[in-house]
Amino acid sequence: MKLKTIFTLLLALTFLSAQAQLAAPDKLATKKGELTIQPILHGTVVFTWDNKTIYVDPYGGAAAFKGMAAPDLILITDIHGDHLDMSTLDSIDVSKAVIVAPQAVADKLPEAMKAKTTVLANGAKTEKLGITLTAVPMYNLPEAADAMHPKGRGNGYLMLVGGKTIYLSGDTEDIPEMRALKNIDVAFVTMNLPYTMDVKQAASGVLAFKPGIVYPYHFRGKDGFSDVEEFKKLVNTSNKKIDVRLRNWYPAK
Repeated sequence: MKLKTIFTLLLALTFLSAQAQLAAPDKLATKKGELTIQPILHGTVVFTWDNKTIYVDPYGGAAAFKGMAAPDLILITDIHGDHLDMSTLDSIDVSKAVIVAPQAVADKLPEAMKAKTTVLANGAKTEKLGITLTAVPMYNLPEAADAMHPKGRGNGYLMLVGGKTIYLSGDTEDIPEMRALKNIDVAFVTMNLPYTMDVKQAASGVLAFKPGIVYPYHFRGKDGFSDVEEFKKLVNTSNKKIDVRLRNWYPAK
């Protein structure tokens, strides 16, 4: 009996330790209640708002979402495995979810998921569950047909939630479309060579469109992690008003 009790306690401690590795969620006031922002892993984030749960690029398996509500909305940015992760999609409850994705992603989904998917091309807009979504370009520079992220294949997203505009960059470099953004309340910006951009490019782009809050995310590259502290320094040296939030996007397993 004692051994069973000890084993149960060890399991509980292991679970709590794993959960503690996730960054604490942030809260943002909107015109219709709080928006909860939960970093998950790499380019994956979960939003909760108005009793709705939004998963962005779900990745990391079911364990990454343990204790979280099943998604009502799923946004997918691109076809690469850290964005379109079929093993994760198959392991979580997507029964009530609507999916928004570019055509290249929809083409790779099984029929059951494809049937619940709204396809957005760059520049297109839709409304789901009271949330306005606009697909924005994400691509590598210089533009090339054989780039890892050619223009038009993937989507970044603008998400209008309770009067707040959230920008999810997707796998992009410091493109003109990002620099031209206006009135962004919260931005999630990638920085990982050779797939997207370095911290200097990312900082330059952020200083151009001046979001109220910016999260560097998706910063694990070919040679390790980008220096997000340097990104914060570059941004805040030029503009102290931008709230650069460094969070744990790579929880220990």
